Amino acid sequence: MNEEKSVNDKPKFDQDSNAQRSDNRSEFGLRGPVVLRGSQLGSKQESTTDQRLLGEQTSVDWLHTDPWRVMRIQSEFVDGFGALAKIPKAITVFGSARVRPDHPYYETGLELGKLIAEAGYATITGGGPGLMEAPNRGANEAGGLSIGLGIELPMEQGLNHWVDLGLNFRYFFVRKTMFLKYSQAYICLPGGFGTLDEMFEALVMVQTEKIQRFPIILIGTEFWSGLVDWIRARLVDEKMINADDPDLFFVTDDPKEAVDFCVQAHAQRMDDLLERREELRQESAELDREIDRFNRQVD
Repeated sequence: MNEEKSVNDKPKFDQDSNAQRSDNRSEFGLRGPVVLRGSQLGSKQESTTDQRLLGEQTSVDWLHTDPWRVMRIQSEFVDGFGALAKIPKAITVFGSARVRPDHPYYETGLELGKLIAEAGYATITGGGPGLMEAPNRGANEAGGLSIGLGIELPMEQGLNHWVDLGLNFRYFFVRKTMFLKYSQAYICLPGGFGTLDEMFEALVMVQTEKIQRFPIILIGTEFWSGLVDWIRARLVDEKMINADDPDLFFVTDDPKEAVDFCVQAHAQRMDDLLERREELRQESAELDREIDRFNRQVD
């Protein structure tokens, strides 16, 4: 049988004697927002968070701890949202950083950036060299807004010289959020793992309806043909995706056709929205008439 406790024998973290229970799982303590129970309850802390914040720092290891990373991630989101909030409608272009300016793919990128600007869109890229630089350069030379969203890599590459508005991110997922949030279309030039990652990220977000459906275009029928055939044959045939999922992307060799596809898709979207607005207006008018009839009947 348990011995009766003295009124002074209070749980370490509970000053209300009425809250005492024989089950020590009922004893808990708070350390900031964190609740501690059972074996997690320890002795008195050597210092508080305020003391550690205001005290002399003998080490900067805290710069690399997870709580500090959360703040840094948050700051990247804030900086990105703040910098891009007022940009015009935009098309994001992905492609390899390894393509040289004398390659035909580079010329395609130049033409694409020019056409995007002439269509009234800003051009967003990953901000690096190769097939990121080419669309930025084409947009810049055509008088359009050229945006580069760079990423910290082991081998620093910086932003190309054709970027008018640039940000450099530490975290891929923050950068991807910016691409998705501020783009009305994706165009993929030939590229490697990074380009594939960004392409499939867009496809997944559209397929799962995390974002509205927007144009996803692959430029280079020969380059993309093996992947496209595999998607249509293997993934569809084995029912890994729906039969109409390959329709989420469009493949072409012509930069003009790619930009026209975006323009037409956005025009159709606008028509759909205007049509829906008219339907809602008519529904609202009918409801007003119904309310009026009901009021007259009541009166």
